[in-house]
Amino acid sequence: MINPGRPRNQSRSTRSMPFSGLEYADPKKKGNLIGKILLAAALTALCIIMLKQSPSFNTTNVFSKHEEGVTHVLVTGGAGYIGSHAALRLLKDKYRVTIVDNLSRGNLGAVKVLQELFPEPGRLQFIYADLGDAKAVNKIFSENAFDAVIHFAAVAYVGESTLDPLKYYHNITSNTLVVLESMAAKGVKTLIYSSTCATYGEPEKMPITEETPQVPINPYGKAKKMAEDIILDFSKNSDMGVMILRYFNVIGSDPEGRLGEAPRPELRNHGRISGACFDAARGIINGLKVKGTDYSTADGTCVRDYIDVNDLVDAHVKALERAKPSKVGIYNVGTGKGRSVKEFVEACKKATAADIKVDFEPRRPGDYAEVYSDPTKIRRELNWTATHTDLQESLKIAWRWQKAHRDGYGST
Repeated sequence: MINPGRPRNQSRSTRSMPFSGLEYADPKKKGNLIGKILLAAALTALCIIMLKQSPSFNTTNVFSKHEEGVTHVLVTGGAGYIGSHAALRLLKDKYRVTIVDNLSRGNLGAVKVLQELFPEPGRLQFIYADLGDAKAVNKIFSENAFDAVIHFAAVAYVGESTLDPLKYYHNITSNTLVVLESMAAKGVKTLIYSSTCATYGEPEKMPITEETPQVPINPYGKAKKMAEDIILDFSKNSDMGVMILRYFNVIGSDPEGRLGEAPRPELRNHGRISGACFDAARGIINGLKVKGTDYSTADGTCVRDYIDVNDLVDAHVKALERAKPSKVGIYNVGTGKGRSVKEFVEACKKATAADIKVDFEPRRPGDYAEVYSDPTKIRRELNWTATHTDLQESLKIAWRWQKAHRDGYGST
């Protein structure tokens, strides 16, 4: 941090200046100066001794060393909606956590909540960095002893990806390559990769299994599939344990009201339908815009598989626990049940007790009609099943956080 200079007590014209290159020493002033220097040196030495005796003096060093019985997890994008909930769960489960985030989509307020909940030395650290900066990422891996990486960090709006595709290929595909290279260079043996059902595109057959062909139809899904391909190609000649989780539409928030979803205001048009519903219920926007009513579904609106963020986080923890060297696991994370947008809106109205105005508009570019999962594989291999499957209840919990945090995390 740049420290601004101290204000001058006198103007340049009145400060003492040498005459003809010479200054005449005052013996009394010289003695006072030496005394002050000695006093400052003594105080500095005393402070150093006191700091070294403090139990928290070597706190930062804890993150740079592997410790038996402690798993140190790097959570990229840990200041974001899903990432912060994952960090909370990991900390509750006694993991050591390092969050790396550039705060372009995340919230420093979420990190502050986590720091207040887990203030003990050696539990949590936050590093402000951009994963597109290879030099910064290499430095982070050099200075920290990670046992595993959960890679959440990514821009993640379908609509935005069609408007700015290069941003998505850079942020998702290129940045994942940077992270993977640093992991390989430093011998980090476990990667949990946050992928998406958007890699499947619009399959001909429902539900979607892990064997469903991946034919993404928007830059978001394409960028994620490219990142998956890079990881899978690398894993063929590596002893890294890899888990790829392709998850569906995320909703909900922490049941105890500590964390929630707080997207940037300028991104509301691209955000999740739950955020739009809550904005409409609070009067921030004038009603809810449903894009597309002519899809080949029961009521003409898109059908999606809505997964509660707490279930999603649980799937990541189980994947972390079950990851094995030289093995790759690929899993869909969803409820196995599709809900239409109209059904979702009705559930949101009941959860918020608000009379939400709904406007129906043409389709959004890059959207697909119907997508829901077959979670059989993850249930069989990781013993994971979604438990928060009451759509209205998940929205009610999320709405409670929204009402209590009208400005999100504020300007922290």
